[in-house]
Amino acid sequence: MKFIDWFADKSVYVVDLALACCGVESGAAVPTAAPTCQDAPSGVPVVAVVSGTISTVLAPVVCSTIETLREDHPVDVVAFGACACAGGPYWDSAAVVDGLPAIGVEADHWIPGCPPAPDALTGFLSSSREAA
Repeated sequence: MKFIDWFADKSVYVVDLALACCGVESGAAVPTAAPTCQDAPSGVPVVAVVSGTISTVLAPVVCSTIETLREDHPVDVVAFGACACAGGPYWDSAAVVDGLPAIGVEADHWIPGCPPAPDALTGFLSSSREAA
């Protein structure tokens, strides 16, 4: 799993579950100087960003990834984009679930849009860091 040290100071680690179109936007938000690692130190808070359409095939992977993260870290889950929030324009497709709630994953934060701007994720992470 790839952890992004978002501010390059070990204060916020992000795991971007970039599933579809919004993954391009969440990827564009990543600071160029942000180092990555394969594992964040145990106990360090992690933000799991679920960005894009959640297909019925990928839904179990999303659930298990978040469960795995929660074994070693406090995790905030962010639904990034209309599809992760509620299924987006594909809500009525048999191949798409109606967002994180439909697979039993509680989102702690919602960033709606189709797609949301990369700045929306950057702003959210910055304000969360300041509030902590």
